[in-house]
Amino acid sequence: MAHSGKSISEMKLDSLNDRLRNSLSCVEEDKDKDNYFNKPDFRELDLGSPVSPLRTRGGPTATTSSSSSSSGSVSARNGQGMVAKKSDLNHSGELSGSAESSPTGGRGFKPGHTRSHSGGTHPLVYSGGSGSGSSVNSPPVNALPSGNICPSGRILKTGMASRATKTDVLGSGTGNYGHGSIMRGGAGAKSGGSCGGERESIGLAVPTTNIRGGGLVVGEATRKSGAGMLSSNDPEELKRLGNENYKKGCFAEALSLYDKAIAISPDNSAYHCNRAAALISLKRFSEAVRECEEAIRLDPGYVRAHHRLGSLLLSLGQVENARRHLCFPGHQTDPVELQKLQIIEKRLGRCTDARRIGDWRSTLREAEAAVASGADVCPQLLACRAEALLKLHQPDDADSSLSSISKLHMSDSLNSQTKFFGLVSDAYLLFVRAQIELALGRFEDALSAAEKAWHIDPRNVEVSVLVSNIRMVTQARSRGNALFKSERYTEACSAYGEGLRLDPSNSVLYCNRAACWYKLEKWELSVDDCNQALCIQPNYAKALLRRAASNSKLERWTEAVRDYEVLRRQLPHDNEVAESLFHAQVALKKSRGEEVSNMQFGGEVELVSGLEQFRAAISSPGASVVHFLSSSNLHCKQLSPVLDTLCAKYPSINFLKVDVEGIPTIADAENVRIVPTFKIYKNNCRVKEMICPSKEVLESSVRHYSI
Repeated sequence: MAHSGKSISEMKLDSLNDRLRNSLSCVEEDKDKDNYFNKPDFRELDLGSPVSPLRTRGGPTATTSSSSSSSGSVSARNGQGMVAKKSDLNHSGELSGSAESSPTGGRGFKPGHTRSHSGGTHPLVYSGGSGSGSSVNSPPVNALPSGNICPSGRILKTGMASRATKTDVLGSGTGNYGHGSIMRGGAGAKSGGSCGGERESIGLAVPTTNIRGGGLVVGEATRKSGAGMLSSNDPEELKRLGNENYKKGCFAEALSLYDKAIAISPDNSAYHCNRAAALISLKRFSEAVRECEEAIRLDPGYVRAHHRLGSLLLSLGQVENARRHLCFPGHQTDPVELQKLQIIEKRLGRCTDARRIGDWRSTLREAEAAVASGADVCPQLLACRAEALLKLHQPDDADSSLSSISKLHMSDSLNSQTKFFGLVSDAYLLFVRAQIELALGRFEDALSAAEKAWHIDPRNVEVSVLVSNIRMVTQARSRGNALFKSERYTEACSAYGEGLRLDPSNSVLYCNRAACWYKLEKWELSVDDCNQALCIQPNYAKALLRRAASNSKLERWTEAVRDYEVLRRQLPHDNEVAESLFHAQVALKKSRGEEVSNMQFGGEVELVSGLEQFRAAISSPGASVVHFLSSSNLHCKQLSPVLDTLCAKYPSINFLKVDVEGIPTIADAENVRIVPTFKIYKNNCRVKEMICPSKEVLESSVRHYSI
């Protein structure tokens, strides 16, 4: 029966053709609409849920006397759908691809091949006949088998006939057209994968077949094998997987996937932009800058890449370069980023002015404010902070601040001609490094860093002066060391003094000259030079040791004990320091007229015989550990050898034993009711009490009060 010149079968196929083409049409993306620049591009095509091309949405399957079997493939050329005539269908439901009519008994047709309704809800399960003895029929030799729409881009060859498949145009994508699984993108089609409004290609793949329960199950093996091929051949799928890993915080995995996508499609700007996002999260900022620049080279109007690069450059403190990308012509500037740029620019200006006049406290304050305002990975600001700390006599903190720059994975070639404080960026980093190395006595490293800075920025006056000074200071120090080894101490003092005239803030030269004064028995001068060194570097152990030794020679026992106690905290396992502290404490007690029963370093535990001796012991300088015991108590006997070991290990502490049964007056005065009890006293005050402690707890407490 005909209606308006078309049969019902033709009308249904026409409608089906339109639905198929509409469901598979590509979606354009506008990458300029996405203003987020601190995350990767998550713009992806979504074709929706897979729909079989022979199933209508919400309606019954169209059936005719000649097309009642598997899903038919509707051909479309250049985006225009062709209406299939009834005579154009062979008995597998496939368009012949020819303008000529195919006879009813065409190739591969087997009588009785009908749709089976015993396969459940799966639309692609077929049986070879209605009887139980029917055999399963494979697809005809010259026909392509049917399958599912799969999220893949490979054109599978498994199970295909030897003849070449016909290539048709479906929607905006190209692919092998015939019975099979419709896959996204892929190697079988021209890969677009861009976020810049490019369309995603769609191809048709031929699935393999499996036998299950007497039926022909199509498409399962395709889905399994397709997953492996997606990860290596479909750049859009690789980008999608990379985005998923990025969202989960797996930045290294995301970077690897973006790398694979770029290897397949190196001219895709979105892949480079996403790779930059992963690199930023991995703190590989130099590489991230280069990836953003590559994305912009490939697509000069790529707004997201401009914003991402501008934000990154602002974090790196490169205000002018950042402005060019944040204030991109033709697009509205993010007000938050613009405000951040203005604040950082103002802070940098103030920092430059303060540094120029040598106001190092203001320099430090403004540098830290600029970092807090958003320039948090700017190596030059971190170096400026380190330089200010050095000038404020905090060389250890300066060294720590400068060392943090190495964690930023910065490249020396990144914008190497950008200037900070009048110096080329990379030269300034080396300039600060040279000053810190010199202050810490690493003269050869200082000279090497200064010479590298000079090679980068040979016209800068500051760098040239620093190189000259370091060379002369290094020579003076080497000459002084040689004279000291030759025991020509007076001449060595002169050599170190020459170096100090060139670098008056060098704590190492002051300490070396103090050693010369000590050898010349000019202990007052030695103390003065040590004081100078410690003003510059407060925790300088060698200066503390020489000052303590000089004060001991001058019998300034209080000052000597104080320095040795500081050294004991810094060097808890140094036996020489412990012994020096012990002798200084003994000398201090004697100078005060106190009785000292334990005159030997590392001596035995002192046994207390009376209340007066006990009170004198706990009021002495340093710490005293008192073991209250009973000679009949088993636990006390077990801990006595432990106390002897601790006495030898921590000689700066006084160790005493009090037998509470023999001297009950001390036990009553100290309110001791349980043994063993340990009490630690310092300057006549009880600072800790332990009842029946373990060996570990006892030693931990002794160690704490010995340093």
